[in-house]
Amino acid sequence: MDLFDAVIQGIIQGLTEFLPVSSSGHLSVYQHFTGNSGEAAGVYSILLHLGTLLAVCIAFYREIFDMIKEFFAMAKEIVTGKFDKKNMTGSRRMIFLLIISLLPLCVFYFISDFYNSLSTDNDIVVEGLCFLLTAALLLVSGKCVKAGGTTAENMTWKQALGMGIAQGIAPLPGLSRSGSTISTGLILGVSRDQAVAFSFIMGVPAVLAANVLEVPAAITGSVDINWGAALVGMFISLAVGIAAIKTVKLLVKNDKFTSFAWYLIPLGVIITGIGIFEHITGTVITF
Repeated sequence: MDLFDAVIQGIIQGLTEFLPVSSSGHLSVYQHFTGNSGEAAGVYSILLHLGTLLAVCIAFYREIFDMIKEFFAMAKEIVTGKFDKKNMTGSRRMIFLLIISLLPLCVFYFISDFYNSLSTDNDIVVEGLCFLLTAALLLVSGKCVKAGGTTAENMTWKQALGMGIAQGIAPLPGLSRSGSTISTGLILGVSRDQAVAFSFIMGVPAVLAANVLEVPAAITGSVDINWGAALVGMFISLAVGIAAIKTVKLLVKNDKFTSFAWYLIPLGVIITGIGIFEHITGTVITF
């Protein structure tokens, strides 16, 4: 990846990680058409996700700081025998719900190689189909939004688990993590603001774990990485990601979240069609 590719992929990652259109799908399609598919492309995608991880930490620093503070306060209460599960603040409940939402990742971890193979192969049919699946989730969630909805104080473990399962499936290229998790939350009756906040915060440990597991292997492995270009891409994905988070908040609040389905439907049809054409002809289209 040269500097130009780093800039373009950083913009794509920053925008599409939080807008409900799938960053992995758009990066995979871009890498496919520019001839940048392969193991190195997968490593770059992980590094770009680190930039958007920092964007979440900045955008939701108050909520994350409150949860960290509550975690240590709760640990102190447990050690001193003063813990009372009936005295649960919103931040304290969020900690428990976050743990529950991350449990499905323990199962999906064992098929992470399958996810990676779909993202780094030279085939875009899966991406096209998953774009269409994301569009379907957005449209369904738009019909299920209820006035009010559960907040951090009364969100249930079943709602957290449902959003966690959606996050576990989301690494499929073309299936939006934000789109699938927020849509699942709305379908399950979570309030708009809480669905957005929980979705993005829930992604922090998941993306962090992916970087911890994959980046050291890339550094010590045989993959040739242009680290200067990668850092530029990470910074751009961070800056663009912060703006995208603010945009998503406004879209969900104003009930415009589902409008992205009308972008994903033609995109999914076109990408699926091109992928099938490549299969039939044996010719890979590149620009």
